[in-house]
Amino acid sequence: MIDYLIYRLGMFLALHLPLRITYALATIIADIHFFTSKNDRTAVLDNLQLILNKRDKETFRIAKYAFRNFAKYLVDFFRFSEINEYFINENVVLKNIKHLDNALEKGRGVIILSAHLGNWELGGVVSSKLGYKTNVVALDHKNKRINDIFIRQRAMTGVKVISIGMALRKCFIALKKNEILGLLGDRDFSAHGIDIKFFGRTAIMPKGPAAFSIDTGAAIVPGFLLRNPDDTFTFAFEEEINYKPTGDRIKDLRAVTEKIIKVLEDYIREYPEQWYVFRKFWGAA
Repeated sequence: MIDYLIYRLGMFLALHLPLRITYALATIIADIHFFTSKNDRTAVLDNLQLILNKRDKETFRIAKYAFRNFAKYLVDFFRFSEINEYFINENVVLKNIKHLDNALEKGRGVIILSAHLGNWELGGVVSSKLGYKTNVVALDHKNKRINDIFIRQRAMTGVKVISIGMALRKCFIALKKNEILGLLGDRDFSAHGIDIKFFGRTAIMPKGPAAFSIDTGAAIVPGFLLRNPDDTFTFAFEEEINYKPTGDRIKDLRAVTEKIIKVLEDYIREYPEQWYVFRKFWGAA
């Protein structure tokens, strides 16, 4: 109940206060959380230590900004009703969106590969508002009332949300219609992931992006909506991930996932303060 009321209060403030003030309040709350939640702070620092190969004052600063940026991510999420063409024109820079358009021309659907980086939720909203038919796979929140908030927020944007429990069939249908399917490649929630090296250490990563691409011929186009220092955004796309299938499904899944991992590592390494994983990713680091 308390968590639900916090979300409702956050939404009220985000919609009734100027964005600058809401961001400031979110930053204060994030700093309090950072200094009072030892478990979350330690987990983020341990993850960063492995990514950056160091643990010093700079690592501590980056960890603190990860908390701040996540708090701003929530503010943005609460303000989805304010996202329109004017907002996008004023606040979002599109970088290499031609890679998305070129992939869609093939007619087999496109998997936008992203991560818990920057503001992936807003990325889906922006692509939908730009006229792309956008589907995203989302994990249900364990609290039903909070989950209802998430469902309502996403529904108002035109994004089609696919629950993980119903993902397989609906994902195939979306790709067959030559639509966009947004998938996050840095966390596995299916219990059917693949063991693979991530930042040099074995982790269980999702094989969904690779599997859907292999099974449907859909292109995988990495896309990340990143926060800029002035709280505007850059929606950056990379070239389609290319691979030649061998006919050996297990081998192909690993080969494609390794290419995916390389892209994720590059972006997380460049924007570590925008990677939101508040648990020890690899166990004790």
